[in-house]
Amino acid sequence: MSSLVVFVTDVIFSLYEFTKTIGMPSYALAIIILTIILKLILYPLSVKQMKSVKSMQLIQPKMQELQKKYKNDKEKLNMAVMDLYKKYNVNPMAGCLPVLIQIPILFALFRALSQFTFEPLEHATFFWIANLSNPDPYYILPVLVGLATFLQSKLTTPSGAGGQQAMMLYFMPLFIGWVSMKFPAGLCLYWVVFNALGVIQQAIINRQPLAGKGEVSGK
Repeated sequence: MSSLVVFVTDVIFSLYEFTKTIGMPSYALAIIILTIILKLILYPLSVKQMKSVKSMQLIQPKMQELQKKYKNDKEKLNMAVMDLYKKYNVNPMAGCLPVLIQIPILFALFRALSQFTFEPLEHATFFWIANLSNPDPYYILPVLVGLATFLQSKLTTPSGAGGQQAMMLYFMPLFIGWVSMKFPAGLCLYWVVFNALGVIQQAIINRQPLAGKGEVSGK
């Protein structure tokens, strides 16, 4: 993890040097550029994840039918669900990799920004924030983090979902927004931009037809 923290620190500084060359010296801009670069790198995996999410949404009614039909027989339910995944080429694990990749990056950014020496300090500001290594004093970015997380979750939650899914739709954005109140503002900025790009990308994917007419595909 320490080597990843050093790497992230070096990348942020290099991108800051780039902002100086274009006449807009800003660590906030460097973090935004880093977010866009990372989003582009993860684009193929993200598309696969989002198509898998859409496929899972489309087969949700069939899943509910199976759950009612085999509510007293878990073994048959599991077999029927696996057959359903196979029939429609849905891979429920396809969306995990981008999330798993994000976790060490978030930790590295947290540590890098907490320890980062912003020089000069006047280039480490972001509108109302005096220092990106400190938490947002007005909690604006944490609120935006929670809102962006909610919008992305809303786009990936099947309509009519209830129970735990409905609870998590509202609980997780609130929880993430709350914990991010203590995070460096630079990390919140990264999170907001990354999730906002994800919302736009998911909205575009949701408008596109999948493999063929009447066909669901997780590929």
